[in-house]
Amino acid sequence: MGLTYQSTRGGEKEVTASMAILQGLAKDGGLFMPSGIPELDVPLEKLASMTYQETAYEVMKLFLTDYTEAELKDCIARAYDSKFDTEEIAPLAKADGAYYLELYHGSTIAFKDMALSILPHLMTTAARKNHVDREIVILTATSGDTGKAAMAGFADVPGTRIIVFYPKDGVSKVQELQMRTQKGDNTSVVAIRGNFDDAQTGVKKIFGDKDLEAELAGKGFRFSSANSINIGRLVPQIVYYVYAYAKLLEAGEIDKGEKINVVVPTGNFGNILAAYFAKRMGLPVKTLVCASNDNKVLYDFFTTGIYDRKREFILTNSPSMDILISSNLERLIYLSTGCDARANAALMRRLSEEGRYEVTPEMRVFMSDFAGGFATQEQDAATIRRLFDDTGYLIDTHTGVAAAVYANYRKESGDGTKTVIASTASPYKFSHSVMEAIAGREGLEGKDEFEIVDALSALSGVAVPQAVEEIRHAAVRHNRECGVGDMKNEVKDILGIS
Repeated sequence: MGLTYQSTRGGEKEVTASMAILQGLAKDGGLFMPSGIPELDVPLEKLASMTYQETAYEVMKLFLTDYTEAELKDCIARAYDSKFDTEEIAPLAKADGAYYLELYHGSTIAFKDMALSILPHLMTTAARKNHVDREIVILTATSGDTGKAAMAGFADVPGTRIIVFYPKDGVSKVQELQMRTQKGDNTSVVAIRGNFDDAQTGVKKIFGDKDLEAELAGKGFRFSSANSINIGRLVPQIVYYVYAYAKLLEAGEIDKGEKINVVVPTGNFGNILAAYFAKRMGLPVKTLVCASNDNKVLYDFFTTGIYDRKREFILTNSPSMDILISSNLERLIYLSTGCDARANAALMRRLSEEGRYEVTPEMRVFMSDFAGGFATQEQDAATIRRLFDDTGYLIDTHTGVAAAVYANYRKESGDGTKTVIASTASPYKFSHSVMEAIAGREGLEGKDEFEIVDALSALSGVAVPQAVEEIRHAAVRHNRECGVGDMKNEVKDILGIS
């Protein structure tokens, strides 16, 4: 039967990969986890000479065992094509003694493209495999990047609709325009009057509404998710860490078997969890540095063993990390309990009811592969400017958090291990904040978003990405807005079942 999946809360077991991807979230509110984490079965020196697409197949075949070779290779070929502006798909740039893994060369210039380019193909293939004839409704909360990348992936894909909720004042201007100008008759975008955690909690509540599920089924619909709670989002993210290591090996930057550190700017914990999976698969990784912004709930967790979401929510210039409930952490918690679904479910219940939980000393030892760090907005801006002034290399505000945390980690720990930093978005996605960091606030007054984009290009010599040019004159197509309590009614209205 191959690898199967079970819920982190115990309600479902021996689910195939394709069904786990179709469902998105387990029926008991848990997240799907593989029955074991497989080991890489191709030597790293062989992977070193492979393309991104070939690497993707070697990694993903181990997790998606009910997809045939032809099905999986077809999904990969459709995903990693000319939508990306570089043949390497995820190139490495060396700057200031670290290797920046550029994950923003896809059609929406953020790392979410790496997984959301393939998820629609995995999902429609899964629907065919499982003889699902109902229309799949992708329901997703976004802190800025997932929404656009998911809509771009699912736009006009037959048999699917996609509804995205985002926090009205919690994303950058470019992020918002990318979503609100998205084409596709099956796409809908709703701004909520609340923050990302409100959006994410609201979506999970809709997923758990059994009456709504039955009503939808009667009308020919079924829900699924494009958030990183979907295992079909997580598995493709493992690929680029394996690819990065193999390319460092090929370039002679590291020796065979040499360990690297990985630094990831982290909000919902999916991206760094993918790096952890890569380590568990046999990739020589020493420490996973979890970089937080001012919303440092994960830093506090790794420092104290206490996860506490009861704190001020801070809007920052790295909005994709403005998250207090890191959904994917549940998968690590589940592993740290020895895959004890009951123990994990009790902790998640505590988080929901009391807003906090504490892990055992044994669980903290299990998670010792991780180190936490955080950077303030001022430290973020200073790092972006220093890197640009010293090397000419331009990074966005999320990568700036990671670079600042890395510099501090290295200074405090004395750990000189070669390091890959996940560069998660193009600087042009956050042009106002990046321009302010490298040139000061004075020159920004009175300028609109696109005047700032042009000024940033002139100053840096980095061309404006096509994804930004596309929205410069694009018509706004989506104007929906609602309160947090009205999300369910909004979904019903969009689907015509209100």
